[in-house]
Amino acid sequence: AKIRYMSGGQLAAPCVFRSAGGAAHQLGAQHSARMEKVFMGIAGLRVVTPSNPKQAYGLLKSAIRCDDPVFINEHELMYNMKGEVPDGEYFHPLEGSDVARAGTDVTLFGYNISVHWCLKAAEILDKQYGISAEVVDLYSLSPLDRAGIRASVSKTHRVVIAEEDEAPVGVGSEVIAIINEECFFELDAAPVRVHSALVPQPYNHTLEKAAIPDHEDVVKAVLKLFGKA
Repeated sequence: AKIRYMSGGQLAAPCVFRSAGGAAHQLGAQHSARMEKVFMGIAGLRVVTPSNPKQAYGLLKSAIRCDDPVFINEHELMYNMKGEVPDGEYFHPLEGSDVARAGTDVTLFGYNISVHWCLKAAEILDKQYGISAEVVDLYSLSPLDRAGIRASVSKTHRVVIAEEDEAPVGVGSEVIAIINEECFFELDAAPVRVHSALVPQPYNHTLEKAAIPDHEDVVKAVLKLFGKA
């Protein structure tokens, strides 16, 4: 990841690393690790994580053509997901974020599988509580889309960050740091994180389910922001 810097721009490392991760139904602590936050801290390494087949297709093609090393984090439960993929050449930008659903009252930040929790939560919030939630897909984890984060927070003024990873040193921590640095005074309430419990991933189905958040936890977090919990 540092070869471009150390060679004064003379050399590059066009490598792609694909890694499956996340809790995938009783795989135990040894096979449920979420490694994205480990790689986010390596200078010169790009980290992306698709939330749908179109992204997965486009990000992989862009990564192969990139002169920088790219780590692609893929959630195991999403390998069976179906979705439309362009017939022709399609390249998804390696940097940025996608607005998966527009909204005005609160921003739900997610990546890979947590984007789907956020989308389901947004639907419930709209139908049952009249709360308009914007869902922002942070498919690029390194670098994070500071401009996209700032734009959505400035629009909705309330934030929930959802991730399957544990809270310490995570994506949510970085997003909140960016918000504090760049748009703190746009907030109407303190940001809320939704995350897994800080425990080794249980094998037992009931314990595993208790350790991992889902869309219901996202709904509860939003209602807490609005004083409706």
